Formats: sequence, C-alpha cells, structure tokens
Amino acid sequence: MSLQSLFQRLCGGFNRNCQKLAVLASTAVPGLALADLPALEEPTQGSGGIRSTAQGYMYDGFVLGGLLLCTAAFIWVGIGCLASFNEGRQRGEWTKFGVTAFIGVVLILVIIWLSTEAAPILAQ
Repeated sequence: MSLQSLFQRLCGGFNRNCQKLAVLASTAVPGLALADLPALEEPTQGSGGIRSTAQGYMYDGFVLGGLLLCTAAFIWVGIGCLASFNEGRQRGEWTKFGVTAFIGVVLILVIIWLSTEAAPILAQ
C-alpha cells in the first residue's frame, strides 16, 4: 500500500466522520438546524384579511392558468405546423401547411387576447 493511497483513505474517512458529526450536532441542537427561509410573498391583489388574501392568491392562480393555457396552445400549434410541414414536404402540397399555420397564429392571438382581457375582470 502506497503512502498516497493511505493518506486518501484516512482523509476520506475523516470527511465522512466530519459529515456524520455535523448531522448529529444539527439534530441534537435544534437551533443549528433552522434555516433562514425567506418570507412568503404577498399576492399581487389584495392583502390584509384572510378573505382578500385568498382572493389574491386565486387571482394569481387564474392568471398563471391563463399563461399555461397560452403555452399549451403555442406548443400544440407548433406541433401541428411541424406535422403539416413534414407532410407538405413529402407530398409537395403546401396548402394544408399554410392553412394550419394561419389558423394556428390566429388561435394563439385570440387566446392571448382573451387572457389579457380576463385579467382585469378577475381583479374586480
């Protein structure tokens, strides 16, 4: 056994023992295990009472749901356009791709417009 491998074995065991000792100390003394966590963010709408805070969190949830709907529509339209593009490349007929792309862009614009119109209505 070389001196270097013996040193590595001793240091590896020392590091593992130090880690075990730190975990044991943090569980034995509860003050050491507490992390300094950030405070919970207030909702964007309403704060004060329980009801207005809950309504604020619901508003934020609905706005997030609208964003997720826009994202899903964007991905869905993109997949459809790629499929029709591939089909147009194989057959040489590009009308289906053009119609799919046009309707997809209109669909995305309508969903984004409806989401932005819904946000102020939800804030009331």
